[in-house]
Amino acid sequence: MQAAGDSLPVIDVAAGIIWQENTFLVAQRTKSGPFENLWEFPGGKCEAGENPEDCLIRELNEELGITVLQCSLWQTIEHEYSELKYRVRLFFFHVRAFSGETRAQENQVLRWVTPQEALKLVFLPADQSILTRLTALRLIE
Repeated sequence: MQAAGDSLPVIDVAAGIIWQENTFLVAQRTKSGPFENLWEFPGGKCEAGENPEDCLIRELNEELGITVLQCSLWQTIEHEYSELKYRVRLFFFHVRAFSGETRAQENQVLRWVTPQEALKLVFLPADQSILTRLTALRLIE
């Protein structure tokens, strides 16, 4: 998808902030692609005609082997990766309930962290502003 007046293509991506008590799951990118070894929120690219929530459910099942039971859209941001010649439109969802045990289906390193611990990790540029917002977030259960 391409934004009006923008020469760079836009890729829609769904990402999950998967909560377990006061921690959330992060994944370290593998060495086989761009931004190797940087941390990110699990998720992936939306397929043609796929809405972001369905994408998130599919991606978390493929990537982590879990079934999303409850999620809600929290933030949508856009970020330009000029060096890669595209923009991403990221749909961040809070995932409050899931079934199954998280396991790295794609050989990525997984870690449960608090928002403060996450600030010490090097994340994808597009995820940086989300980390700042998470440190200020007060979860209401």
